[in-house]
Amino acid sequence: MRWTLPPDQVPEAWFNVVPHLPASMEPPLHPATRQPVTPDDLAPLFPMALIEQEVTTAPWVDVPGEVLDVLRLWRPTPLVRATRLEKALGTPARIYYKDESVSPAGSHKPNTAVPQAFYNKAEGISRLSTETGAGQWGSALAFASALFGLECMVYMVRASFDQKPYRRVMMETWGGQVVPSPVDDSASPGSLGSAISDAVRDAAGRDDTHYALGSVLNHVLLHQTVIGLEAKRQLEMAGESLPDVVVGSCGGGSNFGGIALPFVPDPSVRLLAAEPMSCPTLTAGTFEYDFGDTAGLTPLLPMYTLGHDFMPPSIHAGGLRYHGDAPLVSNLVKSGRAEAVAYPQGKVFEAAITFARTQGSIPAPETSHAIRAAIDEALAAKEDGEQRCILFSYSGHGLLDLSAYDDYLHGRLVLEA
Repeated sequence: MRWTLPPDQVPEAWFNVVPHLPASMEPPLHPATRQPVTPDDLAPLFPMALIEQEVTTAPWVDVPGEVLDVLRLWRPTPLVRATRLEKALGTPARIYYKDESVSPAGSHKPNTAVPQAFYNKAEGISRLSTETGAGQWGSALAFASALFGLECMVYMVRASFDQKPYRRVMMETWGGQVVPSPVDDSASPGSLGSAISDAVRDAAGRDDTHYALGSVLNHVLLHQTVIGLEAKRQLEMAGESLPDVVVGSCGGGSNFGGIALPFVPDPSVRLLAAEPMSCPTLTAGTFEYDFGDTAGLTPLLPMYTLGHDFMPPSIHAGGLRYHGDAPLVSNLVKSGRAEAVAYPQGKVFEAAITFARTQGSIPAPETSHAIRAAIDEALAAKEDGEQRCILFSYSGHGLLDLSAYDDYLHGRLVLEA
């Protein structure tokens, strides 16, 4: 129950959802003037190719050949039907997952790290700075930087820096330098917002350095659409027309966007984002302009937010501890085209254990939010006596998150966080 595509079937163009949005996008605003940002405003942080992708309305954006050559190291990724999970649940639903854990970094994050490294190298940049929550994005950028001969400086949220030491080792193995964030407050557990501030300050202070972001921005979600594009082809191979629901875990929005955005033009497909109850941006936040970082250095973005100074609890799903969400995802939720659900980490780890003991793979805590939502969708199908097709993104493995499983299995995890 596994469908694969040959390497020459990696999508050669990224899908741009902007022409298909139910409502027009509001522009990001300059943090000082509160006027729409211009390409010149962004040039100190990003290469021009990414700035152009950030604002393009073209329906498709070509993937450079050099990027395709790297993506083919692991793409296309498999589509797997979770038949053992279906049997354990006793559901008539058909559950499929797109296995993004097979990348060198173990998650979906290299899908955008590789093009970001490529475009920066092409513009003559020799060093990248970035933030990372659980370490998956930092690992991906360190991997991509090594392939393109770039230095990589990673500011890792302190809570995850302490919880996940082998993520740091992974980054350092690829040549990255890793420090805990915030750098000026060793007592703080940190957040993605404060780590972004550290990384932006670093990039703004050096001519040889650009900033790379692992989620939220349009160009990041654009790169991730290879996930959903491949999944569409593979579902056809499996004899499915379209899924009834597409599920993705959601922090900043890159994983959910990657699996869901290619399905936006298909009105019969429900889109469901799963987030942590301790950081319920889409389900409890307000839609407004807010900074992407804690210090207020980034442009103001139109998004659902809990406030840029929000400090979430130190849950194990560090990659989902972000106060805001991608403007593209926020647009879809605000318009009703996408839905969102929030879970406490006890329910999330319960689902992760069920998945591990049926399908065999140990998922990352972030990924387990999507598994929880997929299981709930399958149980709802069982209760309604309906056959439904469920697709979710298995965004990363949990082999470097075993301390989280140790806490859960031995009663040390705060279940309601």
